[in-house]
Amino acid sequence: MKFHLLSPVVIVMVLLAGLSESTAQIKLGFEPQPLEVTVGETVKLNVTGTDAEGNKLETGNLNLFQLSTAGFVPSSATVSDSLGNITGMIPGDYRLAVFWLSSTGKFARGYVDIKVLNKPIAKINIESLPGKVYSGSIHQLQVEVLDEMNFPVEDIKMGSTSKNPEIAEIDNLFNLVAHKAGKTTISIKANDFETKIDIEVIANPVAKLELSANTKQARTGDVVTFTTVASDKRGNAVADPQVTYSVSGGPLGTDGASAFIKSNGKFVAEKPGSYTVFASSGDVVVKQVVRIEERGVQREIEVVGRGSITRVHTADFWLWEAVDGQDYAVTGTTAAEGKAYFWRITNPGSMELIDSIQVDARGVNDVKISEDGKICVISREGASNRKNGIVVLDVTNPADVRILSTFTEGLTGGVHNLFIYKDHVYALSNGQRYDIINIEDPRNPRKVGKFEIDNPGRSIHDVWVVDGIAYSSNWNDGVIMVDVGNGVAGGSPSNPVEIARSKTEGDANHTAFPYWNKETGQFIIIAGDEVFPLDFNLNEVIIPKGYLHFMDFTDINNPKEIARYKVPGAGSHNFWVEDGLLYIGYYNGGLRVVDISGELQGDLYKQGREVGYFLPMDKNGFIPNNVMTWGARPYKGHIYFTDMNSGLWAVKMKPVQPKETKIEVR
Repeated sequence: MKFHLLSPVVIVMVLLAGLSESTAQIKLGFEPQPLEVTVGETVKLNVTGTDAEGNKLETGNLNLFQLSTAGFVPSSATVSDSLGNITGMIPGDYRLAVFWLSSTGKFARGYVDIKVLNKPIAKINIESLPGKVYSGSIHQLQVEVLDEMNFPVEDIKMGSTSKNPEIAEIDNLFNLVAHKAGKTTISIKANDFETKIDIEVIANPVAKLELSANTKQARTGDVVTFTTVASDKRGNAVADPQVTYSVSGGPLGTDGASAFIKSNGKFVAEKPGSYTVFASSGDVVVKQVVRIEERGVQREIEVVGRGSITRVHTADFWLWEAVDGQDYAVTGTTAAEGKAYFWRITNPGSMELIDSIQVDARGVNDVKISEDGKICVISREGASNRKNGIVVLDVTNPADVRILSTFTEGLTGGVHNLFIYKDHVYALSNGQRYDIINIEDPRNPRKVGKFEIDNPGRSIHDVWVVDGIAYSSNWNDGVIMVDVGNGVAGGSPSNPVEIARSKTEGDANHTAFPYWNKETGQFIIIAGDEVFPLDFNLNEVIIPKGYLHFMDFTDINNPKEIARYKVPGAGSHNFWVEDGLLYIGYYNGGLRVVDISGELQGDLYKQGREVGYFLPMDKNGFIPNNVMTWGARPYKGHIYFTDMNSGLWAVKMKPVQPKETKIEVR
């Protein structure tokens, strides 16, 4: 489960945790089984309860909360009501958590698997088909099958036939393989739906290739660009040669390849060694050797100071220089006591807890400070009176924090995350949209706008604002850029206008952070996943999943994933970018610092781009010696991060150690 969302599932699980004994005594039965529903249609789930003796119990009150097989994605697949009516929204395999309470107060919990089926297939899209096809060329096609609702159709039988296979055909990996000059028609089938494409193969004009690289020696993780120049038999340049790249070789002293090259000639290696890159067009083949060395960026991390919190789970944090010129931090708490803590960190080796604020909430998940360092806004979830929303604080004197106002209009479902930008608060409303609240007068906040996508399965987790553009993380809808004052699309806080969006693989986009790569001129958005197991318990050890996607948004009309960072056996959470380094709170993977300088491609973890990591073990932690690092940020020469089980930490990276010099004795 993705507990970070604190959906109704989580709240109910927390509130009913003490009823597990009665759960074991009651057995729930479900009809129909298996449970299937087509997009747009509704089925009725009947739930019955029997006691330990097999006696049927009276019909109980029913609540259904949606989960997926990998973790819950609220509102993304089905809509259900208290009568058990379930409507399919988005195709896929999901799981419903069923909470059943009888008229006599007996409680039971169970799970029902549900398959949301596609509508009939309506079209087959074929992309990456070149305008010209030369004999001897191979082209990887992108084939997408869509239903009547424009949803992708998965797990279907696909096949293809060619009228003249000696001319061209499509193999079982959907590569278009051109054999010789001529014409053919290729049919592609998905179940009983069929589409046809006409292919003309032209005799390959390439007689000679020249291959060059921008460098013959690089480090692991460096992207080496190979360029191929083609000419015909007369020595004339071929303007659009269809070149296929491949690579052989491997790390020193071992077998197997640890590098790859893309169709645009971009090569990257994960291990040091010598690699041979081949470029071919038809029968013409050339090669070039590139030497790869260790990246060598690793540094040790040492503890400087701590702000220990072990009674409750610590959540997000923020750092700032206050009006008195000293440095401070504020930390939140999740599924706990509704408190925010304030720390003086001017001397990070001796952090001092100077104040705290108690509000009516189970969770103060997010905390943010205004640009001038005078205002703090904290989020509220799980209030006893169900009036959640935000609380605006005066932190002019961080040792004497005062509540200025609360704002709940439209936010009673709970605020999980928020952001402050130019006297406006961008606050998530019940995980479905973000409301924009003007706090120019912090004692009288007022709502001025909102942003919500037009999707019946919409859900949102986070929002981050930079230079008048809001970047929201929308789970299965991916990253969305919105003009809220930049002007590029005519947007403002009262009139937010969408600029661009992109989905990420896995449909679990939880956090997004934008940055310009000054070395390459690329505009990158890092999009992080968050996936938690079913039936997780905040008081027990949890093993989450998820990783970071590096999305190139330089062309906002054609964003694409170029790289990823994935720690084995761990799940990503919040992060920060500064001066070519990425600082990550990687949950059970601890603090991670990653070199993201230069051009990026492939798996950054495997390439040795990790500068260092730190696991904040605490034998006296909320869960002893259990690491669950929330987020990280560099600040004035130190790295600060919070861990759910142990509080606020300050660490520092040691200088890069020089390589050992070997002296050969003769």
